[in-house]
Amino acid sequence: MQKLSQTQFDFIIIGAGSAGATLAARLTENSQFSVCLIEAGGEDKNPFIHIPFGLAFLTRMTNLGWEYDTEPQSQLNDRKLFWPRGKVLGGSSSLNAMCYIRGVPEDYDRWSDMGAKGWDWKTVLPYFKKSEKQQHGESEMHGADGYLSVSDLRHTNPLSSVFVDAAEEIGLAKVTDFNSSEREGLGFYQVTQENGQRCSTAKGYLRPALARPNLTVFTKALVEKIQIEDGVATGVKLQLDGQSIELTASKEVLLSAGAINSPQVLMLSGVGPKEHLTENSIECIVDLPGVGQNLQDHLDAIVQHRCKNHDSYSISLALIPRYVKAAFNYMFKRQDLFTSNVAEAGGFDRTQTAGDIPDIQYHFLPAILLNHGRTTAFGYGYGVHVCGLYPKSRGEIKLRSNKPNDPAMIDPHYLEHADDQKVMIDGVRRARNILAAPSFEKYKSWEIGPGPDAQSDEEILAFIRKKSETIYHPVGTCKMGDISDVMTVVDSELKVKDIKGLRVVDASVMPTLVGGNTNAPTIMIAERCADLIKQEYK
Repeated sequence: MQKLSQTQFDFIIIGAGSAGATLAARLTENSQFSVCLIEAGGEDKNPFIHIPFGLAFLTRMTNLGWEYDTEPQSQLNDRKLFWPRGKVLGGSSSLNAMCYIRGVPEDYDRWSDMGAKGWDWKTVLPYFKKSEKQQHGESEMHGADGYLSVSDLRHTNPLSSVFVDAAEEIGLAKVTDFNSSEREGLGFYQVTQENGQRCSTAKGYLRPALARPNLTVFTKALVEKIQIEDGVATGVKLQLDGQSIELTASKEVLLSAGAINSPQVLMLSGVGPKEHLTENSIECIVDLPGVGQNLQDHLDAIVQHRCKNHDSYSISLALIPRYVKAAFNYMFKRQDLFTSNVAEAGGFDRTQTAGDIPDIQYHFLPAILLNHGRTTAFGYGYGVHVCGLYPKSRGEIKLRSNKPNDPAMIDPHYLEHADDQKVMIDGVRRARNILAAPSFEKYKSWEIGPGPDAQSDEEILAFIRKKSETIYHPVGTCKMGDISDVMTVVDSELKVKDIKGLRVVDASVMPTLVGGNTNAPTIMIAERCADLIKQEYK
């Protein structure tokens, strides 16, 4: 990374995650643009980032994440939920399970209907394709020339195959490509990997761009605020090597700090709900009530089984020879189980209350997962994670104080809408149905969660309240839409209302959650915004 050799740039990007690294790579393709990329975390040197199976250990490494917890959730027995977010080059794309999912066309057409013009499916599909380096080559739905490598898994666990085979036994389809026109059913996920290694945005996008003389990257640099003068964003103030310094942007400041940190930075800069800013002794420059509001996330519950069969991934003496062999196969061939993302298979299904599109998603893990992997799970087993894709509950991000080092207050308001409870209850029942399929009988497993005593809706809901967790998809806190909507934060070009030279470019601009994992859509947003910027500054 580079030392402070200049303080003025055309563009300053805050956050080197899924969106920020994408923006930096695309904007520096224009040699006339000087770009500064600022990341609060360090470089992505940890080997567990790059070995796909290493994700099982990443949540234990406190130097790679923000270590956030939510406020107590009233509908989840007042529990505080752990919210891991990446604090490293690549952001959460360096920590996630690598599942490549876009959502469905209806998700993006809905954005357009809500006022985010130019973000309908027909318009965004070319940017998904532009980002993608698909293993199987270019097609009507896929691209082959992008920075983001998308490939089939090189290794899958026998239990994952049993899960996929169970589809036809319970009346679901087998799906070979969840990013095609038909995705309802079960199948194996494609993953953001290349040559058996994780392809984060740091690796796919940023690494090729680092050699360009017009890109400057600062790591371990915390942005304190965006400088705004006479309604124009002119630069940023940041902490670097224990000093407070200022950088100026002659064209734009691009805020890509994610669904938690982007609204926090805006509010620290005087942009947000006036009353809340005043409470925190911050001068309100622009009163935008929508900043920090509209928070949405996918809540996840696990139907968990134990068994005595040794097929599952587990910590046990009996599996040591298998892991030793796998280590050699990975080291020399980039093959075997260390190429696994653990969440190898999954799918999409409809609950009783669903409309025309699936409203729940499954992630199957041939392992026992405790506390996001932070607690060691001994013994053998497997489980189906089930999440409601379109929650109606809405949460918020608020400031804890006016100090940049203090984490924001995260309050997702999980399950506060009764319909979200119904979806999760039915989702658990459907996940149980999959694990009861004849294919699984040979494992002679027994359910440990929710457990055989939980059969009624009330008992299943009690389990969900006690055990459910985030599946890491927060969005919506700087909502994109029609600028006449008082709760809109950015317009359809992602420009912050009533401020010149400032855009928000990340998952926080999504008006609503998409039906699936959010990494690929976040990269798409940055791809399209990079094009909008290039067109504006021709």
